[in-house]
Amino acid sequence: MKRAFSFSPPVAVVVLAISFIYFSTIFIFIDRWFGLMSSPGIMNAVVFTAVALMCIANYVVAIFTDPGRVPSTYMPDIEDSENPIHEIKRKGGDLRYCQKCSQYKPPRAHHCRVCKRCILRMDHHCIWINNCVGHENYKVFFVFVVYAVVSCIYSLVLLVGSLTIDPSKDEQQIGGPFRTVYVVAGLLLIPLSMALSVLLGWHVYLILHNKTTIEYHEGVRAMWLAEKGGNVYSHPYDLGAFENLTTILGPNILNWICPMSRHKGSGLRFQTAYDKSISASK
Repeated sequence: MKRAFSFSPPVAVVVLAISFIYFSTIFIFIDRWFGLMSSPGIMNAVVFTAVALMCIANYVVAIFTDPGRVPSTYMPDIEDSENPIHEIKRKGGDLRYCQKCSQYKPPRAHHCRVCKRCILRMDHHCIWINNCVGHENYKVFFVFVVYAVVSCIYSLVLLVGSLTIDPSKDEQQIGGPFRTVYVVAGLLLIPLSMALSVLLGWHVYLILHNKTTIEYHEGVRAMWLAEKGGNVYSHPYDLGAFENLTTILGPNILNWICPMSRHKGSGLRFQTAYDKSISASK
């Protein structure tokens, strides 16, 4: 499902950063290191362009894909034998109900104050895509971060490499605009590579445990309460590392790096570790 898009300054900043990094990498770093029309230059330009295009494609899809809307007709069925687990409020034990949307919340759904509605399997609201990251666009958001990390590190390697060729010649030619490009690119790429790598590592951890950012913080509290009561807390949606990966990224490994998500399901019900233990006992 597509969504309307309105102008967002953070998205404009991302677009400008991507454009600056791409053109400086192709026409300055690669050209100065290898020569743009040489065989190594053409090879690196083609590879970097392919990675950049995949990064942009996933970014655009993450922006324009609706993260997941709760159907107005949704009603939890507590008598459904195939769905024995229902999320309840911490206080009172009632089924989760959103007062602002005036409807029940499906499992893993949360209300977003920015979007002003409930989002299916909400992870967080991201200002850099001007959209929530939820059930429908989580995979493309994750794949975008993967390509962004690869692009930044690749560009940084090319930047450093272009400075190692003929230092005496560089001192004469890298002046004025070129020097400014190198300084700006370095100040942009180093913190970006570090921040995006941390973000990627965080979401790899979440995927391997089949958690969202919200569920991680809720799980910390639940674990503390369980330990306080002498119990052991386990995340109900953790199906094992590989099955968690295929649940989020899809069963076909070849599609993991593509902006396609045909495996997601409705987002109203998710397999739990309880379901897995029941099916194993049959």
